[in-house]
Amino acid sequence: MRLHDAELRTFASDNYAGVHPEVLAALAEANGGHQIAYGEDQYTAKLGEVVRDEFGASAEVYPVFNGTGANVVSLTAMMPRWGAVIAASTAHINTDEGGAPERVSGLKLLTVPTPDGKLTPGLIATEAWGWGDEHRAQPLAVSITQTTELGTLYTPAEVRAIADYAHDKGMALHMDGARIWNAAAALGEPLRAFTSDAGVDVLSLGGTKNGLLGAEAIVAIDPSRIDGLLYLRKLSMQLSSKMRFASAQLLTLFENGLGIRSAAHANAMATRLRSALEGIEGLGFSQDTAANAVFAVLDNAAADRIREKFRFYDWDRARGEVRWMCAFDTTEADVDAFAAAVREELGRS
Repeated sequence: MRLHDAELRTFASDNYAGVHPEVLAALAEANGGHQIAYGEDQYTAKLGEVVRDEFGASAEVYPVFNGTGANVVSLTAMMPRWGAVIAASTAHINTDEGGAPERVSGLKLLTVPTPDGKLTPGLIATEAWGWGDEHRAQPLAVSITQTTELGTLYTPAEVRAIADYAHDKGMALHMDGARIWNAAAALGEPLRAFTSDAGVDVLSLGGTKNGLLGAEAIVAIDPSRIDGLLYLRKLSMQLSSKMRFASAQLLTLFENGLGIRSAAHANAMATRLRSALEGIEGLGFSQDTAANAVFAVLDNAAADRIREKFRFYDWDRARGEVRWMCAFDTTEADVDAFAAAVREELGRS
């Protein structure tokens, strides 16, 4: 029984998209018979091999259910209770995880305003101080997001500069890779180029925004930077009994080239959308369109009328800023229809 219009497309979030057909096929192949529960299955073992090939021989992988779980468990394992994490003020761990990093882990977030969602060593330095001061939460980790919440991305050299600064100060580097495949496709680089090769210690490896069904993972690129992650995953309610189905999905992103292919398509659709709307009176753009997100500025009333046809979110209503997201299943026809609706409304306005 289908309860929705399978042809409906929105530009609200890549989370709105369904499961990629190749992932559904992988799930079907992994089904049937018995496999040992809680990660002792053949699919999780194979995922470990693939992750070591991609991120380095010492890398360890821990599948989890969602991105918030990946971030919270990662950061909990990276520091003691008195630790603090330096992050951009727009970071998902600060704005969209219900306070979970601080409430569940007991850590402190030290946030830094940024114009484009990206941290730099200079920005990190504004909060990287106070070690040994019992009155201040100790800065022990830096967390960056790739791509950022504002749709921008870090180059490998930028990640390396942050890693070198963090490590020099005795801090570890975590990357929230909810849209890491979009970054890899945009940069034309393998994942390791801006993770393990650039000094990232622990990675939250995204999958749900790229066509998976509730499957993400923590990759401990440098296992010496974590403590007790095996146990923290369970006590944080992120240990799957039938882990083979999460691992089979993640494997598909790597082994069939699906991760890059689907992300590259989403990126291309965002580029198409931006190109179709450049130069229209009453419409501006607030960020570079580097991957699969378009950040635009227009009159709120006009945005609300467009939203009657295509759902999308306000980002900063006070300045008329909205976010338009493309996904693996966004088509050229979807983009063209949406662009036409925007042009029509702004032309009327």
